[in-house]
Amino acid sequence: MLSQLAIRDIVLIDKLVLNFRDGLSVLTGETGAGKSILLDAFALALGGRGDGRLVRHGEGQGAVTAVFDVPLDHPARALAAEAEIDTEGDLILRRVQMADGRTRAFVNDQAVGVQALRAIGAALVEIHGQHDDRALADPTTHRAILDAFGGLQGPLGQVTAAARRVKVARSALSEHRARVDAAAKEADFLRHAVAELEILAPEAGEETILAERRTVMQQSEKVARELNEAIEASGGAIVSHLSSALRKLERRSAQLPALVEPCVAALDTALTALDEAHTILDVALREAEFDPRELERVEERLFALRAASRKYQVPVDDLAALRERYAADVAAIDAGEEAMAGLERTLADAEAAYAKAATRLTEGRKRAAKALDAAVKAELPPLKLERARFITEIATDPESRDPAGMDRVEFWAQTNPGTRPGPMMKVASGGELSRFMLALKVVLADKGSAPTLIFDEIDTGVGGAVADAIGARLGRLSTQVQVVAVTHAPQVAARAGTHFLIAKDPVKGSDRVATRVASLEAPARREEIARMLAGATVTDEARAAAARLLQAADA
Repeated sequence: MLSQLAIRDIVLIDKLVLNFRDGLSVLTGETGAGKSILLDAFALALGGRGDGRLVRHGEGQGAVTAVFDVPLDHPARALAAEAEIDTEGDLILRRVQMADGRTRAFVNDQAVGVQALRAIGAALVEIHGQHDDRALADPTTHRAILDAFGGLQGPLGQVTAAARRVKVARSALSEHRARVDAAAKEADFLRHAVAELEILAPEAGEETILAERRTVMQQSEKVARELNEAIEASGGAIVSHLSSALRKLERRSAQLPALVEPCVAALDTALTALDEAHTILDVALREAEFDPRELERVEERLFALRAASRKYQVPVDDLAALRERYAADVAAIDAGEEAMAGLERTLADAEAAYAKAATRLTEGRKRAAKALDAAVKAELPPLKLERARFITEIATDPESRDPAGMDRVEFWAQTNPGTRPGPMMKVASGGELSRFMLALKVVLADKGSAPTLIFDEIDTGVGGAVADAIGARLGRLSTQVQVVAVTHAPQVAARAGTHFLIAKDPVKGSDRVATRVASLEAPARREEIARMLAGATVTDEARAAAARLLQAADA
């Protein structure tokens, strides 16, 4: 429920804090005291249209903060969580209005877009008035209201699931048909391409391997010449000369060992190193050898791959994937009709299942509509609408595949016998519309209503028994949800648990006035109700009548 509303620097309000309780709260006051300003400010906090003219004259900005205490599983918290808002504790909606027309929105002190604020606000509060264009007056909400009243969430869920299956089946069929149609236009080309690419048999990474092999073979001839020269230099005469010298020194070793033996060792090491070098050079030479025909084969393969790459306008490494795709397209052409028939059967089955589920939902809605019409009808006579009819109009389109069913639902009214029924917003006057809305909300009070309902002067133009009937229904409604009513009817005000008086008072030290709100207790409350009964001059008779109203309301 709404627990607090704080307003700063909005029109005639400099600073105002209202604390609300559950049950029925009323706001009363003379015309022009600022009741509409209060509601405009509240609507701003709920995501309503901003207007720089709302800012109090001389100030750069104004602000409205609304604090709500709602259960942890309330839909408003889920909406806030979707917007990545911390939902621990109260939900605090705040709107800052700049004098230049710009606004800023916050939920729990986190900046949000106005759309997110409006969605959360709509889940928390419904505003109903003679000229309201939201809530129950919006035909787009009527189907959901009827479903909630009839307890049709189960059948609705089945229709939604069936509609999803229809959508998936239709999409699969459409994609397959488009693929087959596109492939069929190029069938000859595709078959030729698949045959050509299967003969070529390209492999991913093959071009790089072949190019590297060709480079190695092209350089091998030059390297082989250098290796031959190195082999010749490291063998032959030099090895023979060094071996001869080594043998001679070995024969002299016994005569001067200290001088000769180091030389022998050095020559032996040199000969060993030359032998190792010769072996390594010989291995390298053998590896450098290649078959010229292999180079020719490599170059022919590279040429064929790159020619195919140019022809099909894809990189060489993508030729293998292209072959698979073309082969799949050919297979789709070959198997297309059979697969198409299967997908068509799947779609037909899904549509039949949808039609069956939607028909059950339509039947449930028609039963719920009769019950709703009867329930609302029972509420109308005390509201001076005894000759009026409330009609739940259902138009069914069997061709529809809407996730919410085949039905368009709209609340109609017939205000007098013999007149043509029509959409409630069009045929009912402002006063009639507000009473229709009240009757409907009383019937729907336990069917997923927002936790806070605002009624703006729905008792305008009525009095006596009708005003008392309105008060009784607002009182009944407040046992289910929190109700806040702006009223001129003493019969309504007498039934409130909380009574706020709105007035304009001069601001000390200036020539301007400001809107003030006071919470009335018993004596002051009786005086205000007496004023509502009597007008400018409050008489003892009016006070006595006010006391009787309060006693009757408490009874």
